Amino acid sequence: MKGTAVIELENVAYSYGGGELLSDLSLSLSPGSFHFLTGPSGAGKTTLLKLCYGALVPTSGQVRLFGQDRRTMERDDIAMARRRIGVVHQDCKFLDHLSVSDNIALPLMVSGRDLLNEAANLKELTGWVGLRERAGALPPELSGGERQRAALARAVIMSPDVVLADEPTGNVDWEMSQRLLRLLIELNHMGKTIMIATHDLALIRAAKSQVQARVLRIASRRLHLAGADL
Repeated sequence: MKGTAVIELENVAYSYGGGELLSDLSLSLSPGSFHFLTGPSGAGKTTLLKLCYGALVPTSGQVRLFGQDRRTMERDDIAMARRRIGVVHQDCKFLDHLSVSDNIALPLMVSGRDLLNEAANLKELTGWVGLRERAGALPPELSGGERQRAALARAVIMSPDVVLADEPTGNVDWEMSQRLLRLLIELNHMGKTIMIATHDLALIRAAKSQVQARVLRIASRRLHLAGADL
């Protein structure tokens, strides 16, 4: 597996506030794989995702992003790696004075892309997440499900290789969570590596009939491969 993984964690530990939150954790995300990350609230799912996209540096062990050791990466290297990783945060924050469409396009602006060249892509993506009619709306006018779909669109606007989603269905009803799941499965079919942190076992069960997914569980600071007992 070495060298082929897009994100790799080897014997990683992470301590916070004097206590060890994660311990001796190894994980390899290969291109095009689909993973669920589950575990009780406070087990460290968000922390593990942050280690996976380089926002945190492990206390010990090694994190490699696209073959590069996180510890030796310069700021520019991290910025380049982060462009290849789309993150859907648990509490998706938007700029309330900008339209949905402009919020989705923010990563393009930040990276200096020509927005005129990207207009067709932006329109297609907004339609793909079912927000074409809401493109001109402001974030405070959106429902929970619309916010989550806008957050997903923003996470994939740069066409990343990896999508990490932190409880993307936490604030939405079952029908909307199924819709978000289908979008993530579609991305996986397009070759993207997907990891979804969730405590929703029904969502994982629903996914297993549609995609080959590995289920990882954080318990007692360590990572386990969940069996078929879900």
